[in-house]
Amino acid sequence: MTKPNPATPAPSRSGSSAADASRWIRGIVFVALFAALFIAASFVKSSPGAAVPYSLQTFAIMLAGGLLGAAYGFWSIFLVVALTTVGLPLMNGPGGFAQVFGPTGGFIWMFPVSALLIGWASDRLFSGRSKLNAAGYILLLLAMLAFGVLLVYVTGVPWLAHVSDKLDLAGAIRVGMIPFLPADTVKAVAATAIVAALRPSLPAVRPVKRKP
Repeated sequence: MTKPNPATPAPSRSGSSAADASRWIRGIVFVALFAALFIAASFVKSSPGAAVPYSLQTFAIMLAGGLLGAAYGFWSIFLVVALTTVGLPLMNGPGGFAQVFGPTGGFIWMFPVSALLIGWASDRLFSGRSKLNAAGYILLLLAMLAFGVLLVYVTGVPWLAHVSDKLDLAGAIRVGMIPFLPADTVKAVAATAIVAALRPSLPAVRPVKRKP
């Protein structure tokens, strides 16, 4: 049996703690950066007078979840939604309950959940991998479409019908979903390509769990 070499230093707990603290700080910085990206994407809109205007919000959500993972992706979007709810005009609107419970409120509520689930899928697809194979790429794209596109309509469209005096559910689907599907599909494809290319090279943003 080989005896341990006393001259070889044991791993330093203080070094591990410093590395973990560095990852937490890096994670907070990334949360702030992607929250800012989400805010900027909210101000890129077309047809601002429409019941549901075109924007890049879902694209920013896909990137946040795909690149940051479940926890930090969720917090980066939730932070903006929470601040908007208390009255800050961060999502190209007046802020406050009037915006969060307005015609687009159902979409807004689902945004943090969308980032969480995309991040959950991305975390598992990239676990132990330096890059995605073809099957992983397809699964990531399906996650983007399912959680970043279709899931947002699950609460968004019924709520639009609920608050509108002129739209029933079929009308809300016609106005608030069908026109957006082609553009949302393009966003999902673009987000998948960006996440697949960039996530393997991103520095770790969460402390590594170690066995005692």
